[in-house]
Amino acid sequence: MISYFAIYSIVKFRLREFSFEYHYTILAPIINNLLFVLIFSTIDRYYSLSINNISFIEFLIPGLIIMIVAQESYDNSSASLINSKQIGSFNDFLMAPLSRVEILISYILSQIIIGIFLGVINFFILSFFVNFNQISIFLFLYYLILVVIFFSSLGCIIGFLAFNWDTQSSFSNFFVIPINFLSGTFFSINALPDNFKVIFLYNPYYYIVNAFRNSFYYDFEFKLFQNIIIFIFVFSAFILAVFVFYKGFRLIK
Repeated sequence: MISYFAIYSIVKFRLREFSFEYHYTILAPIINNLLFVLIFSTIDRYYSLSINNISFIEFLIPGLIIMIVAQESYDNSSASLINSKQIGSFNDFLMAPLSRVEILISYILSQIIIGIFLGVINFFILSFFVNFNQISIFLFLYYLILVVIFFSSLGCIIGFLAFNWDTQSSFSNFFVIPINFLSGTFFSINALPDNFKVIFLYNPYYYIVNAFRNSFYYDFEFKLFQNIIIFIFVFSAFILAVFVFYKGFRLIK
C-alpha cells in the first residue's frame, strides 16, 4: 500500500530544502542564463545572426531554459541524496514505513515541482529580451516535465549509488553537461556538416530539446513517432531508477 502522507512529507521537506538554499538553487541558474543572454545578444546585434527565420536570441532562450532545468534536476536530486547519506539523515527514510521506490517517487515529484518553477521563472525573466506571444503552455510543460523526469531519475540513481561528490560531479561533467551542450541548445542541426548530423539524428534528447523549442511557436507539428521514442527514452531512465532503488544495491557503505 502506498504511503501518501510519507510521500507528501518528503516532497514538502525537499521543497523546503530547495527554498532555504535559494541563492544556489534559484539565483545562480537565473544569473547564469542572464549572462548567456547578455553575451549572445551582444554578438547577435553585432553580427545579425538568424536561424530558421528567427533571431539567434529567440532560438537560444528555449534551449537555455531547458538546459538549466535539466542540470538543476540532476544536481538537486543527486546532491540531496548524497548529502543525506553522508550526514546520516537518509537512514531516517529507510526506517520509516515506506518503500525505497516511494522515496524515489517523492524525489521525482518534488523535482517536477522545482523544475516547473525554474522553467516558468526563467521564461518570465528572459521574455524581457524576446517577446514570445505564440507559446503553447501545454507543450511547454509537457516537454519540461519529461526533461525533469529523465534527469532527476539519473540524479537519483547516481545519488543512490554514490557515496562521494567525485562520482556525482564526474557524471555531470562527462554526461549531463555534454548532452545538454551537444543537443542543439546553442545551434541548429542544419548548421552542421552532414557527417555530424548523424549524431543528432540518433540522439533522442535532441528531439526533446527541438520539440520544446518548437512549442514556443504556433506552427508546431506534433510528430507521433518521435514522441513515442522520446517517451520510451525517458521512461527507460525512470524504470532503471525504480530497479536500482528496489534492489537497494550498495545502499549502506
